[in-house]
Amino acid sequence: MNQKKLHVLFICGWYPSRVLPTNGDFIERHAQAVAKQHKVSVIHLITDKKIKKDIELSTKVINEIETHIAYLKEVKNPIKKIYLFHKAFSLLLKKVSVFDIVHLNELFPFGIFSLYLKWFKKKPFIISEHWTAYKHPLSNKISFIQKTISKIIAKNASFICPVSNDLASSMQSLDLKGNYKRVPNVVNTNLFFPDHKKNEIFTITHVSNMNDKHKNVKGLLHVIAKLEVENIDFKFNIIGKNSIKYLKYANKLGLDSKKIKFMNQIPHTEIAKELRNSNLFVLFSNYENLPCVILESFSCGLPVISTNVGGISEYFPDNFGKLIIKNDEEKLKEEILNFYNKKNNVATKDEMHTYVKSLFSEQAIANNFTNLYYKTLSI
Repeated sequence: MNQKKLHVLFICGWYPSRVLPTNGDFIERHAQAVAKQHKVSVIHLITDKKIKKDIELSTKVINEIETHIAYLKEVKNPIKKIYLFHKAFSLLLKKVSVFDIVHLNELFPFGIFSLYLKWFKKKPFIISEHWTAYKHPLSNKISFIQKTISKIIAKNASFICPVSNDLASSMQSLDLKGNYKRVPNVVNTNLFFPDHKKNEIFTITHVSNMNDKHKNVKGLLHVIAKLEVENIDFKFNIIGKNSIKYLKYANKLGLDSKKIKFMNQIPHTEIAKELRNSNLFVLFSNYENLPCVILESFSCGLPVISTNVGGISEYFPDNFGKLIIKNDEEKLKEEILNFYNKKNNVATKDEMHTYVKSLFSEQAIANNFTNLYYKTLSI
């Protein structure tokens, strides 16, 4: 059985589309990793405010993955919305050839489709989960109905694969019982690799979704302002969708415009280049699971300073950077200065890259999922 190439159906609550081009790109990378060993088809449904007809279907082969996306008309009536989602799923499912197993991404609400396929089509499923909202106190906003349905979905999954043990604990605290097996995010180690050239100016980089409540961007800018008082020669790159919205705040703090560069959302290939051309990556988040960008930084041989939140510490070797308490601006400034003055014992770039390749490469992640697929089908 371990010799058989499987057809895996990815059902995705998040996935890149024309509406949100980078939404769920970490799921896309999981799919691409699995596609190295198996046939993969993707089903994704998303509301598109720009369309006038109820449902518009799109089927494309992207990076060897059959990608089936249904764009749904925005409707306010919840009954009609449920009807449209059900109809769209049925239409997309007809486009998918016979498959062996379902790989669900985002437990609720798309897990309802997985339940249907298990109960009526005899197709087992596993779950990958990334959602930070399972963590307290964000979990307080999850409704009773969602919790109840989620428990049924979790119970029926062969395996539940959160990206970190911390996320697994958060899910289990909500009584989402199941067979948990941690499978982390994937890194394209062929794209994210070290460059051994030296930068003329010490360069600090931050990449995020620019959500201040989540990423504490303003707190990070406070620290950059404090660094300027230290009279050191550095550059700070802030990269993410609409990062320029923080320009006014940076001006308010009196930041030197020559030292800070605001960059809009850029392709993954460009992010890799920016990381290779940096001396330090900084993430000052209030909460996280397992940010891909930290692993990508390691893969480029770039040390990281991050707040010790979520599952970050589970994959953060001591000599790869520093973990600090969230909101501790003085400690962040101190650690940046330590790296600037080369006071820290840091692993070599090649050691960092090798670490990432062994645990997070497409090959490593595909092997993890393949083992779980075979175990599921042998039950």
